[in-house]
Amino acid sequence: MSITIRDLGRTDYEPVWRAMQAFTDSRTEETGDEIWFTQHEPVFTLGLNASREHLLAPGDIPVVQIDRGGQVTYHGPGQLMIYPLIDLKRAGIGVRPLVTALEQSVVDLAADYGIEAASRCDAPGVYVDGVKLASVGLRIRRGASYHGMALNVDVDLEPFSRINPCGFSNLDVTDLARLNAEHDLDSVRESLLPHFLKHLGMQDADIVEGDDRLPEAEITRATG
Repeated sequence: MSITIRDLGRTDYEPVWRAMQAFTDSRTEETGDEIWFTQHEPVFTLGLNASREHLLAPGDIPVVQIDRGGQVTYHGPGQLMIYPLIDLKRAGIGVRPLVTALEQSVVDLAADYGIEAASRCDAPGVYVDGVKLASVGLRIRRGASYHGMALNVDVDLEPFSRINPCGFSNLDVTDLARLNAEHDLDSVRESLLPHFLKHLGMQDADIVEGDDRLPEAEITRATG
């Protein structure tokens, strides 16, 4: 079994979302699983059933209605996005175990840095002393997953004040930099991946390093 890892660099949000959709829709039984890493230009995303009342003052940051679960969140530079594109039936993984694998990989990563983090049964994601460090939102289509997790590494937290993050008013948000942990995105990605593969039960998979070109769709690469 092999899994392809792609580091997409810094990207606009919508082309990557459309590429995930296209990849999922074109999958066959022979299509390999992939994990995409990226960081996005500033954007607010609203889940399928999200209420716009949680979008307080977006200002000049674009708002995109998308097809994952959950409410509103912010993505921006310095935030590591982890997108697992996995055939769940073939891998023998349910939706809840996939969410747990995402969350627990960040819990383990935080522990590597001497930080005690935890998930919550009432609100997906990872928290440190009740402050949100990572958020989770998935979509399952044709038995395969896309979207994923946003881990705050070294991000401008001001835009989170313009929303009720994940639908919770007065929810504080933090990042690894403010927790005095590793905050180089490349280093964090390299440290997180083994934890994630372990919790997926894929620690023995052959890792194929993909390039930054997305299958099934073109990506508009951000500048700057």
